[in-house]
Order: sequence, then structure tokens, then C-alpha cells
Amino acid sequence: MKAVLLLALTQSTTSAFQIASSSRHLVQRFPKQTISKIVRNMSQKALVVDPFCFRQFAEHEASKSYHGTVFSTSIAEFEDIVNARYDEANLKDGYAPFCKHIFIENDFTNAQVNVLKITDENEPFLRCCYEARTEKELPVLTRYFPKHLVVSPSNPLPVAKYIDLILYSREQIKKENAAMEKNKSYTEEQEAAPWGIVSIKAQDVDYEIPMTPITAMRNALGKEEGGSGVKLEREKYMEAFRYWNDHATVS
Repeated sequence: MKAVLLLALTQSTTSAFQIASSSRHLVQRFPKQTISKIVRNMSQKALVVDPFCFRQFAEHEASKSYHGTVFSTSIAEFEDIVNARYDEANLKDGYAPFCKHIFIENDFTNAQVNVLKITDENEPFLRCCYEARTEKELPVLTRYFPKHLVVSPSNPLPVAKYIDLILYSREQIKKENAAMEKNKSYTEEQEAAPWGIVSIKAQDVDYEIPMTPITAMRNALGKEEGGSGVKLEREKYMEAFRYWNDHATVS
């Protein structure tokens, strides 16, 4: 037993010595600025909430007029949690090469599912309106259930089992901001993150729910009108139609 302990201690001491030696070698070989950059990169966030998505957090004024899911969790805390769970291997393809999804278990927010299947009972409560997500977008026709008409203390919406993080590459975000002449200021940390969270969906499934047909149309309009410039694909559009013909959001 003593021999085993002595061997373990020797190996541990040797490893510690090697690490220390490597550290000294690193300091001697590279300037302090380079080492600082390496350390920053090691702790760099892969995911940051894009300003477009700030409306989904109660700490921002824009959330008061947003009809979708709003989180009481702070942006900083939300980013810390999703980055701790981030694994590049779990990225799922979105509707374009620059778009990805990550599905995480919703065990840290009280976000509720905000989509209902249309039934004979709730169909009379459906409403329509023209809506633009930003001042520079073209308003498009949307339909929804007013929350106060379909939700009550005795009939609440269920807490979502999963959260779908919709991600855009940093390059695509820059392109869309430039096309719409958005002079958004980003922090160094935001600029360094490869992915921006542009939308968050609270849902009960760990796969992508089709975007609404009108969103697909808006994307096809081009970056100048608030879209992404991705050409409309009939097959995907019909898939979206089949889902949203029988469902509507709650807001």
C-alpha cells in the first residue's frame, strides 16, 4: 500500500512540475497580451443573446409590447446557463446554412408553451392583425389567440419541457444589420461569440416546429425588408402550412 501511495504521489508531483514548467515556458515564449487573449478565448461564450431577442426578456422595455414568450430570468443568467450546456455536437440544422438550433431541457425557467391547437371550442377566439417586429420591417398579417380569452387560473398554459434556441451566425447577423442600416453596438464579448440567439421558443418537443408561413415569406423578401434573403422552398412552406393551419400562437 505504501508503495502504491508513493507511486501516486510521485506521478502527481511530476504532473504538477510539468504543468508549472509548461506555464513558465508559455510566459517566456509569448507576450502578456497574447497570453491574456488565450485565456479570454478559453472562457469565451459560444452563445450570446442578440439585441433582436432582448424583447423576450422582462428586463427590457421592448418586452412589454412583445406577444411571445418573455423570460423573467436575466439575460446574463440565461447566457451563463445555456453556455454551460452548450455542445457543438448538438447543433441542429435550421432553414439555412447560417441558422442552427439547440434544444435544451427547460428546468430553469417558468416559460410556458404558447401555441395551441385550433379546436371548435377556441376557434371563435382567433384574432388577426398586421404586425412588424421592428420599425424597419414591413408589417405582415398574423393570427393569434388573445391570452386573456383562452387562458385562466383553472386552464393555464403548461410549462414548456424544452427550449429551442434559434441561432444565427455572427456573419449573417452583421449582413442583416448592414442591409437594414442598423447601427447596433456590440460588446467585445458579443462580437467574439460565433452564434447569436435571435429567438427562443418554449415548447414540449425537442425538435424544430416549422416557422409560420408568413415568416418564411418575410425571409424571402430579403434583408432590406427584415428577412434573411433565403429563397422560399415550396416543400418547407407546405410543411409549415400543414402545421400552422391547425395551430396558432397565444399572446
